[in-house]
Amino acid sequence: MNQSIADIRRDYKLQSLMEIDIASTPIEQFTKWWNEALQSHITEVNAMTLATSTKDGVPSARIVLLKGYNDDGFVFFTNYESAKGQQIADNNKVALVFFWKELERQVRIEGTAIKIDLVESDEYFLSRPTGSQVGAWASPQSKVIESREAIEERYLAFSEKFKAEVLTRPLHWGGYRIEPNKIEFWQGRSSRLHDRILYTKENAAWKIERLAP
Repeated sequence: MNQSIADIRRDYKLQSLMEIDIASTPIEQFTKWWNEALQSHITEVNAMTLATSTKDGVPSARIVLLKGYNDDGFVFFTNYESAKGQQIADNNKVALVFFWKELERQVRIEGTAIKIDLVESDEYFLSRPTGSQVGAWASPQSKVIESREAIEERYLAFSEKFKAEVLTRPLHWGGYRIEPNKIEFWQGRSSRLHDRILYTKENAAWKIERLAP
């Protein structure tokens, strides 16, 4: 007999998140959890859900990959003309979620998406495998295409083009930095009494509060 969806559950017992153990800033706390996630050999540890919305408030979400972070925020790269790029252009208030199930943890981030400078985008683009670089030129991301064959033909055409030309970053492709104003750290606990620690930016300082599970 198939298990009922409503009966799928697990009790979280691995760790706790107490005020005495947390860092004074969310980036320091993220670094602590990030390093522990790396040491746990989690597959696609840098995968994060990016939620955006249209100017009318219609939401959408997808997985993107974290490519760097610092005190200023969290960086990912994409096609600026894609659906998410167009939504960010209309409404740059976004959210991120990391879920590391192996550690029974998630990190929720709310903030503002800002394009990074051209030099930083160029540096990352040139560090990518050649195939990914060509793909950034070939794919009109999020647009309707006729078939799989159509995109493969575009890829081959750009591959030929760049045999004779220097492969540079297309202007429609680059990075965003999510500048956070809220970061929540969630640690699963038994009986659904989870630990939730919220950092909220107020002026230049971070307020720390515990939320009910």
